[in-house]
Amino acid sequence: MKISAILLAKNEEKKIEKAVRSLLFCDEVLVIDDESTDNTAELAKKAGAHVLSHSKKNEFSGQRNWAMGQAKNEWVLFVDADEEVSDTLKNEIVALFASHQSPVTSRSPVTYAIPRRDYFWGQEMKYGETKSARTNGIIRLIQKGSGVWTGAVHETFISSENVGKLSGYLNHYSHDSLSEFIQDINFYSTIRASELHLQGKRGSASELILLPFGKFIYTYFILGGVLDGAAGFAYSLVMSFHSFLVRAKLLTKKYD
Repeated sequence: MKISAILLAKNEEKKIEKAVRSLLFCDEVLVIDDESTDNTAELAKKAGAHVLSHSKKNEFSGQRNWAMGQAKNEWVLFVDADEEVSDTLKNEIVALFASHQSPVTSRSPVTYAIPRRDYFWGQEMKYGETKSARTNGIIRLIQKGSGVWTGAVHETFISSENVGKLSGYLNHYSHDSLSEFIQDINFYSTIRASELHLQGKRGSASELILLPFGKFIYTYFILGGVLDGAAGFAYSLVMSFHSFLVRAKLLTKKYD
């Protein structure tokens, strides 16, 4: 069986080559470029990818569903521009599809969750906000027709079929600096507030106060972000600020 790799990107010239090169073991590498204004598309092509230009219009799940329809092969591996496939994960996927035989039987998984290892402030994060993706994994290896992507931002793949789990890691290098992290959460919080508004949510003063505080307590203390040191504190604090921004924009209708 052959695999198509799909990588969504927008203005990722600093990271795109590394991500693409980690995917060259796949039979096809597609970079879906969301109208980048830098050299993302050129560098992706140079690294070995085929580039398609398509605007996601701030709708990440729609972009992933569209991209899946462009892939030539039955199996699709989704990787973000700020991620790379580790050697262990690559070897595991290659072994799964060895000898071009389908890994699917009537009881075999048709989607696979992959654990993700996050790096922030130059260190590997093991707890807090990043713990679930590291421990439980996120669905990224998918057989076409097994489900759909949902959610405008922080999208997830929804499938009623069997879900397996691989053991090799995706390495995630999301934020090079604290200022970049804050810029990102400002952008994503706007999309999330708009999504909640469309779902009929209007927000309240109590949510604005309690949800960010509760999120910090949960991620920093209960999920163990404190064990990641200063980086863990910063990560939990900024993500609780993201929760604050979502509710503030929802309450003040500043999400257009």
